[in-house]
Amino acid sequence: MIKRISFLLYGVVSYAIFLVTFSYAAGFVGNILVPKSIDSGPQGPLGMALLVNAGLLLVFALQHSIMARQGFKRLWTKIVPQPIERSTYTLFSSLALILLFTQWQPMGGVIWEVQNQVGQLVLHSVFALGILIVLLATFLINHFDLFGLRQVWLYLRGRAYTKLEFETPFLYKYVRHPLYVGFILFMWATPTMTVAHLVFAFATTAYILIAIQFEEKDLVDIHGSDYTNYREQVPMIVPGRPKVRTAEQAQEFAVTE
Repeated sequence: MIKRISFLLYGVVSYAIFLVTFSYAAGFVGNILVPKSIDSGPQGPLGMALLVNAGLLLVFALQHSIMARQGFKRLWTKIVPQPIERSTYTLFSSLALILLFTQWQPMGGVIWEVQNQVGQLVLHSVFALGILIVLLATFLINHFDLFGLRQVWLYLRGRAYTKLEFETPFLYKYVRHPLYVGFILFMWATPTMTVAHLVFAFATTAYILIAIQFEEKDLVDIHGSDYTNYREQVPMIVPGRPKVRTAEQAQEFAVTE
């Protein structure tokens, strides 16, 4: 019982660190209410700043992608117990982001600056919408499973973990990766686009487009033809109506909307 409780506490602490980190990420990208943001701090040589920032982004990308792969998980769970594997992934992701936030090097230069108040309001609204989409997308596919809390809760109760069934609720009917859509919106929607912000937004967007290819391969392996058919019908990043191929599918989609 002590082991089960300790795993639960580990999962809760990992989740709490994630919540703080995600909240800080919004302030970091938006230059809002945080001690160090994407554009704050003393500026050093541009070349060195680019090198450091590229290294920080690479650390996050490698951690986020490698630890998410099924092959790595099979090896990793020989070291880390299965019930806390997802919590550990969440914790390591948060630590990689914390490293990025603390060591990020600002870079001077403004690419664009919107001074019109209406334009600023629109961009700030898109920024906030992106954050809301990210959060909503996680809850649509079971937020607590995604961040490891469901796993440690089931272990506490002595119940075996069961994988979630493949479902396409709400936003997932119109775009396969609404989570990434939200990230792209809040990374790019800014009235003042600096060199540092542009590097961050471009690099993370490129990472997302690459990571999707690996993620979808895993999803096909896990869900088989269900995901293959879904991928053929629903757009990847740009939302749109699904390509319904039969009258029966069209009727089913209309009923579930």
